Amino acid sequence: MNPKLREKTLESLSAVLPITGIMLLISIALVPLELGTMVMFLVGAVLLIFGMGFFQLGAEMAMTPIGEGIGVRMTKTKHFAIVLLIGFIMGVIITISEPDLQVLAEQVPSVPNMTLILTVAIGVGLFLAVAIARIKFQIDLSRLLIVLYTLLIGVSFFVPKEFLAVAFDSGGVTTGPMTVPFIMAMGVGLASLRGDRNSASDSFGLVALSSVGPILAVLVLGCFFKPTEAVYSLGDVAAVETTRDVVQVFVTELPAYIAEVSVSLLPIVLVFVLFQLLARRYHKRQIKRILVGLVYTYIGLVLFLCGVNVGFAPVGAALGKSLASLTYNWVLVPIGMLIGYYIVKAEPAIQVLNHQVENVTDGAVSVKAMNRSMSIGVAISIGLAMLRVLLGIPIQWIIVPGYVIALTLSLFVPKIFVGIAFDSGGVASGPMTSTFLLPLSIGVCQALGGDLMTDAFGVVALVALTPLIAIQVMGLVYRFKLDRLQKRAAMHPGLTADSDTIIDFEEGVV
Repeated sequence: MNPKLREKTLESLSAVLPITGIMLLISIALVPLELGTMVMFLVGAVLLIFGMGFFQLGAEMAMTPIGEGIGVRMTKTKHFAIVLLIGFIMGVIITISEPDLQVLAEQVPSVPNMTLILTVAIGVGLFLAVAIARIKFQIDLSRLLIVLYTLLIGVSFFVPKEFLAVAFDSGGVTTGPMTVPFIMAMGVGLASLRGDRNSASDSFGLVALSSVGPILAVLVLGCFFKPTEAVYSLGDVAAVETTRDVVQVFVTELPAYIAEVSVSLLPIVLVFVLFQLLARRYHKRQIKRILVGLVYTYIGLVLFLCGVNVGFAPVGAALGKSLASLTYNWVLVPIGMLIGYYIVKAEPAIQVLNHQVENVTDGAVSVKAMNRSMSIGVAISIGLAMLRVLLGIPIQWIIVPGYVIALTLSLFVPKIFVGIAFDSGGVASGPMTSTFLLPLSIGVCQALGGDLMTDAFGVVALVALTPLIAIQVMGLVYRFKLDRLQKRAAMHPGLTADSDTIIDFEEGVV
């Protein structure tokens, strides 16, 4: 096995093992699952591990250099209007390619699938253009986000309540495994040629702004469509008796994901080919490496999506129904928090973001610190989601105060943490959320007889919210440490070099 692939696969193994262990413990202690159901889950976990390994390596070899190359090339274009147009087109193309968006579109009643997909894609494209303009004109990210989220919250009061959760969910699902590596790399490419003090902090924020666009677009769409009844259909766990039955189920479902990922990845391949023909940026060895990376990305997404949809999603729904039926169903809150703490580590785009952050900050923000903060944030969000389903709490009661806190913190933390935090919110709500946590929430809601549109949907939005606060709290801790280091540096001149490095980091320079 390729040493790099082995490394990525082992990382995936360490990420998936905890959630697998939790499921085994729950099936033993609380809600016994049939042996066939658990075998389906375990096979799904194996596919998930190898899928994440292939995907992470593929993103590193292909998606990142393509996105960064396009970002660098865009900075050399003299006509800024053309740059914005390219950004808009890229945002639309990549969003349409996002598998999570296809899943969400199928679950929203009263709105044609393509109408919702195009609305979200146009929203991403427009706000990716806004993000590019922000880097160009060095607009402060926190102030821009305050204006945009104030607008979102204002519009939300004029939209049917059945549409609110779907709108905020759409902002999370659009920033998935296809979108994040490409857009983040594009941001690094756009900011790399500036070389000023804020270039590092400005390389983040593209994902954050790209998440705002679809929320606003779907909120506006909600003024014209009024969904009244959810049509979400939860598939039952396949009935299997032998190991051959298990293999047959996955083999039968695999062609659908082979076709789905082909359609999703084709626009990226066409963009790469067109870009190379026009710019002649990559030499033969780089082209070969990118093509191999695209193959790895393809294999990884096929295995990942098959694993989570066939092995994870049905089990998540069954688990939610069983736990909600217990007399002490309040146990859903701590169990949800425990699942949330570990499941975020299995999101494929999370590791891409974390390694990107570590590289751009030259290790000042480590992968370990990012993982810990993200896990805490998502654990809180799933706990809130379960509490919301159990008590029927309106999503605005959580979303509005949450964003007020996140936006207030953005005024006080080091600039680079604002971009990282708001990027992390979109990245956290990926395929694992839409294919395991959303079915879990829907299973609970169905067992309790709640309204799916107002109670079950919204878990993706909450997962996208809490990392914003958790990462910025980490930023406040860093600022506190920086202040102490500055005082020590003033008292001990021998510490000047190290303190200068970290003081620059506070301003967004690495």
